[in-house]
Amino acid sequence: MAEYKKAHARSGLKAPLPKIECFPNQYKSYEIVLSIPEFTSICPKTGLPDFGIITITYVPNKLCLELKSLKFYILAYRNLGIFNENAVNRILDDMVKACRPKKASVRGEFNPRGGIKIEVSARYPRKNS
Repeated sequence: MAEYKKAHARSGLKAPLPKIECFPNQYKSYEIVLSIPEFTSICPKTGLPDFGIITITYVPNKLCLELKSLKFYILAYRNLGIFNENAVNRILDDMVKACRPKKASVRGEFNPRGGIKIEVSARYPRKNS
């Protein structure tokens, strides 16, 4: 099998995706949990599909995510070559850029492939490491 290259690792990170729209938040101090049970993307090395559940949890500040635009944003991953780890982190970065929440997390639970299941979590604010 051919080696992984830097291009594989970066695949999908800068690809253009639909804009996530927002609307003004009307309340304070509450949490929103969004579950996306039919997430799909493509492995950038093998070209095989990855399937999983994406869960977005956030405490809104001034804006809330608009769900129809989020749906189209998520659907754009269907044909995107991106590693699962990168998909979760990119979703977090893009949703934080869109709505600037007080705090947020994105969790990806991906179906097993080759007998290995992967779960990836990313949180905002990100801790310096």
